[in-house]
Amino acid sequence: MLDLRADPIALTAALVDIPSESRDEARIADEVEAALREQTSGFEIVRNGDAVLARTHFGRPSRVLLAGHLDTVPIADNVPSRRDGDHLFGCGSSDMKSGDAVFLHLAATVAEPVHDVTLVMYDCEEIEASANGLGRIERELPDWLAADVAILGEPSGGYIEAGCQGTMRVLISAAGTRAHSARSWLGDNAIHKLGAVLDRLAGYEARMVDIDGCIYREGLSAVRIDGGVAGNVIPDAASLTVNFRFAPDRSPEAALAHVREVFDGLDVTLQQTDVAAGALPGLHHPAAAALVEAADGMVRAKYGWTDAARFAALGIPAVNYGPGDPNLAHRRDERVSVGQITTVTQTLRRYLAA
Repeated sequence: MLDLRADPIALTAALVDIPSESRDEARIADEVEAALREQTSGFEIVRNGDAVLARTHFGRPSRVLLAGHLDTVPIADNVPSRRDGDHLFGCGSSDMKSGDAVFLHLAATVAEPVHDVTLVMYDCEEIEASANGLGRIERELPDWLAADVAILGEPSGGYIEAGCQGTMRVLISAAGTRAHSARSWLGDNAIHKLGAVLDRLAGYEARMVDIDGCIYREGLSAVRIDGGVAGNVIPDAASLTVNFRFAPDRSPEAALAHVREVFDGLDVTLQQTDVAAGALPGLHHPAAAALVEAADGMVRAKYGWTDAARFAALGIPAVNYGPGDPNLAHRRDERVSVGQITTVTQTLRRYLAA
């Protein structure tokens, strides 16, 4: 059985040693559930699919939700774990079994938290959003997601990364007239029309905005280009996909309006292909402000999208706070600093047991 009272570094290694690729989390969920039932007190515990949920009912004035996903990307010959100096290597070590280990350890060792605590260990975060275990929990057990603040254990380098950016992809299409390339003047080259789009992107000045002391920088980038028929044909169709990472003070509607404004006047058409709203940091909320204080003010904006946005959509301030470098996630040599595991554990213990 997992030893939740052991050093979180050892618990991280034990979790990494349980393979749990997305849609194959049954074993790790079984192990987590059994350990929580055996080694914690004061928690109501339920199982939902391959998610494990636990919560206290002490009547505290605020509730903190600790959320961590149990799944990983496909293993790349990096299980079982191995220790090398200050780093623990293994699939999921950074994203995010070290964060899971911290949360599970605190659930078992903080006997009198000053906040009521909800623990959500969920499945299928690393694949399509429709499979995400948080979405299923929201549909089937919505009261379990009620909280004053949510903390996701995503790797954040030991910083509180508040909220998250929104993300949108837009397909920009150009039409032309097909012709033989030996008589190119008889055609209208669709690929050439995308040159003006690329010029706009090259000259784009990203907005920076300060929200609750966190600086969010936006980005508008080409991520894919398609076009061409054959080596001797002027193409009559071409397209470019752009990805807009927008600050959480913009709604998806406002984000799309901005993209349209950037390319206004060009001979192209725009079609939004997907979008996910961002999450405001919400650090003004007392429960979130207390977390920032416990972390000695080590807070910054979250670049990228995380499940913090799911909680923001429910009106719950959400932050990302966990050990690990997000730039090392999903790599064959994925690893986490053991020192960060200890630091994050100590900070959250101060916060929960203050």
